[in-house]
Amino acid sequence: MVESRRMNAGDKIPAALSPARRRVRRWRMAGLAVLLLGLAGAGAVCWLGTRAANLGDDISMAGYSKAETRQMGLLYGQQGLLIENLQDDLKQPGTQAIIIIIGAAIIAAGVFYFARILELEADDAEAAADKARE
Repeated sequence: MVESRRMNAGDKIPAALSPARRRVRRWRMAGLAVLLLGLAGAGAVCWLGTRAANLGDDISMAGYSKAETRQMGLLYGQQGLLIENLQDDLKQPGTQAIIIIIGAAIIAAGVFYFARILELEADDAEAAADKARE
């Protein structure tokens, strides 16, 4: 059975969105886009990073790491070793992906928060307009 696209007398006409509501909808869509792009970017970084060759497993570099760590400890102490380990951890694709996800989540949360503030202002404006009509 084919349904008719004509409107019947009992059908309600969808109310047009106010400019404030459209702005809220756009901000929410932007927040969702930031979140999805962050997830996609983190996935791409993780996928491409795990496919790259790991030069740290090279046999010719076996003794270099120990000598480098000792030299770093002598020159810079424990803080130098700590910073070097942190820097090495930040080079890992899994860590980079987590940082991207956290950054995208923080930005998206800010956008959603701003959209919520706009929504509350739109509700207040509509309530004031309804009160003025009465």
